[in-house]
Amino acid sequence: MGRTTSGKALKIRKYPFFEKLEDERLYRKQHLAAAYRIFAERGFDEGVAGHISVRDPVLKDHFCMPIFGFKVRSWLNPLSMHFSLIRVSDLILVNEDGEVVEGNEPINAAAFAIHSAIHKRRPDVHAACHAHSVHGKAFSAFGRELDMITQDSLRFYKSHSVYKQFGGVVLASEEGERIADALGNGKAAILQNHGILTVGRSVDEAAFWFLSLDKTCQTQLLVDAAAKGAGYEKKIIPDREAEESFRQVGTSEKGWLAFQGYYDEILHKTGGDFLR
Repeated sequence: MGRTTSGKALKIRKYPFFEKLEDERLYRKQHLAAAYRIFAERGFDEGVAGHISVRDPVLKDHFCMPIFGFKVRSWLNPLSMHFSLIRVSDLILVNEDGEVVEGNEPINAAAFAIHSAIHKRRPDVHAACHAHSVHGKAFSAFGRELDMITQDSLRFYKSHSVYKQFGGVVLASEEGERIADALGNGKAAILQNHGILTVGRSVDEAAFWFLSLDKTCQTQLLVDAAAKGAGYEKKIIPDREAEESFRQVGTSEKGWLAFQGYYDEILHKTGGDFLR
């Protein structure tokens, strides 16, 4: 399926190759800023809650997020800037101890506690997303995993978990470590009574898993309500079919690719404002 009937190769989008780490840094920051804008459009913002992080490819022990108001060169998200306003130039760099390397405002302490633990534990993870989305919060109240009831839910087949504890607002490193423990080697975690968390090898991948997980939580809530209210029986997808489908829809490459349409859309809608 990679060629036309005339034999011409089709153009398949792939994560770009960078000769310079500085170029990859810019790419990551641009897609991080885009992810915040996309989250804002879908109502994933709520006051100062929610954050997305990305590793810095130049300074290996740093990871990035945004900060309000200051024209800094790098990248955790702020306490007070709305997702819909974030630009590349708003991003702030912090080190693994939570110290601001570039920028003059405090970072979100809860963000640091969660993201630093994940980035330390998972060298394969370059980005993480956490927000208090409505459907993610609602489903998290049950402290249970998703049922494999739709093709889209299969993105999380045996690759998501539940953190079955609510330890209050995540401010301590120990709580971040427990969340990282619950995540394990998966791509997503449902934080009981809290919300949802996703990770990936790119900002694009992690962000798309979050978009998909929130919709999957919504679907699960609707199906469970119908099953209870009308007495319908849920049909669970068998493991064999689930495992095969996961290889088609649940890989890192598919997650990255699925996000590109969202990136194109926000680029068009904003006229590239987030790139500034």
